[in-house]
Amino acid sequence: MSKTPGVVSINVGGRKRPTRPLETKDFLSILDVRPDEFDRILDLSASMKRDRAAGRNGSQALAGKHVALLFEKPSLRTRSTFVIAVRELGGEVIEPPPDVAFGSRETVEDVARNLERWVSGAVVRTFAQNRLERFAAVASRLRVVNALTDEEHPCQALADVLTLVEHLGSLPGRTVTFVGDGNNVAVSLAHVCAMAGVHLRVASPRGFELPASAVSAAAEVSRHGATLVLTDDPVDAARDADAIYTDTWASMGQEDQAEARERAFQEYQVNEALMAQAQPGALFMHCLPAHRGQEVTDAVIDSPRSVVFDQAENRLHVQKALLALLMGN
Repeated sequence: MSKTPGVVSINVGGRKRPTRPLETKDFLSILDVRPDEFDRILDLSASMKRDRAAGRNGSQALAGKHVALLFEKPSLRTRSTFVIAVRELGGEVIEPPPDVAFGSRETVEDVARNLERWVSGAVVRTFAQNRLERFAAVASRLRVVNALTDEEHPCQALADVLTLVEHLGSLPGRTVTFVGDGNNVAVSLAHVCAMAGVHLRVASPRGFELPASAVSAAAEVSRHGATLVLTDDPVDAARDADAIYTDTWASMGQEDQAEARERAFQEYQVNEALMAQAQPGALFMHCLPAHRGQEVTDAVIDSPRSVVFDQAENRLHVQKALLALLMGN
């Protein structure tokens, strides 16, 4: 990690509050921030959310700065919330088309070298994590944020934890169950739960488990006795959980596997019977978009237990805090 000296002055609660910027140049993974920085992101996210609700959007942390959105994959929540976040922080957004940013015209390294001459940061949504890492490595002045890769989805994980805090209060010792594919969302959830002191159980069919690298990384950043358990039994995993989380069975780029995955995941649907195994009032979580009738039933996602739209809203607040601490004036 490269160190960034100085302080960031952020308008919170109608007054400017100096705070230390993040030490990392880029946010490509939850693992890029220290535990104390993770706590600061969440604290600032909550403050910014309260300010926005009260009509106080006075932060100009990105005043005079431009941020490029480079989206190779489609997006509703990520694109919308990052555009709003940059603008509410006083910055400007540019959106080069995908065929220019990640096409065959030039290498991703040359795209990055060009952009760092014009913009302060780049929010990148692409396929391989390695491609994102190559992009970030060659541009020493450009702050890069992972807006989703095939391997990780760290901004979603920050929003997930903020949502859990809002609904459950103190998190150390709580239990979250993830049911489904050990995909990018599950990987970042494993990282963030470990750092937040949350016990995580991941129930997946054999052959679709959480990668071993995610398990070892979570162990390295674990706090407050957080544990990670992998199983192929969704009922056992859901028992007495405080929240049950799922995601689509076939992610973007896996459409050709949809039928095979639907067969493999038939027993991993989150329905009322599975929710009944969890704590009374346990939360239901999903990063969206949801395939209703597949990984989750209407009765669950539309129930009072569902916090999926709180998660979606919180993408805005955690990303505002992240941008302010990563590249703020």
